[in-house]
Amino acid sequence: MDIYTSHFGLSERPFTLVPDPDFLFWSDAHRRAFAMLEFGLLTRSPITLVTGEVGAGKTTLLQHLLRGLEDDLVVGLVSNALGDRGELLRWVLLALGEAPVPGATYVELFGQLQAFLIARYAEGRRVVLIFDEAQNLGADNLEELRMYTNINAGKDELLQIVLVGQPELRETLSRPELSQFAQRVASCYHLGTMGAPTVAAYIAHRLARAGARREIFSAAAAALVHEASGGVPRLVNQLCDRALTYAFAAGETQVSAALLRQVLEDGVFFLSGQPPRPPVVVAPAQWQKAD
Repeated sequence: MDIYTSHFGLSERPFTLVPDPDFLFWSDAHRRAFAMLEFGLLTRSPITLVTGEVGAGKTTLLQHLLRGLEDDLVVGLVSNALGDRGELLRWVLLALGEAPVPGATYVELFGQLQAFLIARYAEGRRVVLIFDEAQNLGADNLEELRMYTNINAGKDELLQIVLVGQPELRETLSRPELSQFAQRVASCYHLGTMGAPTVAAYIAHRLARAGARREIFSAAAAALVHEASGGVPRLVNQLCDRALTYAFAAGETQVSAALLRQVLEDGVFFLSGQPPRPPVVVAPAQWQKAD
């Protein structure tokens, strides 16, 4: 639906909240995070970990990764998996396109997974399990995943796991009882928030991707967007979308700092009074964290 796109000469809304790899902005932090995802897959790391604040762009990176995976990979994507280890195993089988045998015990389901991994290995294919929102797994299920990575054929591991989640996932992995799991994390990165120059470039990028041929946000407005959003991409999108709506309603062709202040004062930016939480990083020293 056309809300303000024609008014600004845009082909589509540039600041929707739906993760869209076509709008992916390659900040330095996003490039490093993606490089670590690729490194984990190419080097067959048992476990790859990427964390970041809510709305930092983790799911968009995942979708971009999935677009470019090679045909020899069998990928299962699990989002928001909850439940005990038996339920987790059913989630995993379903994600891999394997219907769990009705009424099967845990041992039988584990055997079904093992047979699937061995069959794909015999075909010369690797299996990757990706867990989005992995902070919801809990310590018991994380330990269960580590056990999956012990399934091997000689020197070859048959399964790689990619965990993508919020910063509290790192805190969970720092518990003493998960030390063996942490030792299997061979590739990891924390995706931080954007600085003011990056936010300005991010806004310009998304507008250009949507067809903008001129500057729509003034430099002062972009700086205020950074200040109000804390540099979290999803919050930047929320605020910019509302600012464009306000500018359209006022008949303005550019978003000024004064208009941004009006949006904030009117309270239509839901999180404008709540700066994002600082990242929680309690993890092994070799784990990287974005500046």
